[in-house]
Amino acid sequence: MTRLPMSRAAASLLRALLARKPDARDRILLTDCHSTDWQSLTFVGERHEMTLRIVGSDAQQIYEAITGNLSEAEFPLPGHVVADVAVFGAPARSADGSISFAIEALTIQD
Repeated sequence: MTRLPMSRAAASLLRALLARKPDARDRILLTDCHSTDWQSLTFVGERHEMTLRIVGSDAQQIYEAITGNLSEAEFPLPGHVVADVAVFGAPARSADGSISFAIEALTIQD
């Protein structure tokens, strides 16, 4: 099994996203993750791009649970604050019923 390298903030963000639908954690797969350093004059953080895939006959319901009201959600990230998070683009539906989608987020060091 190959593991994607992730920063501490990205790993915490992924755990927080999975916690939005804890009974489906085993059907939500991280397929890609990129984090880059980010800073402004007063803040330091990271910009994250994650691609997730949901498998199973109820993939649509799981997708809605994870992404519903995403921009208003509170995420408990130790040492970081989620300044911005959103679904990027439209979800892609496969013939097997799975859904792939991308999330972009900005985390700032607390």
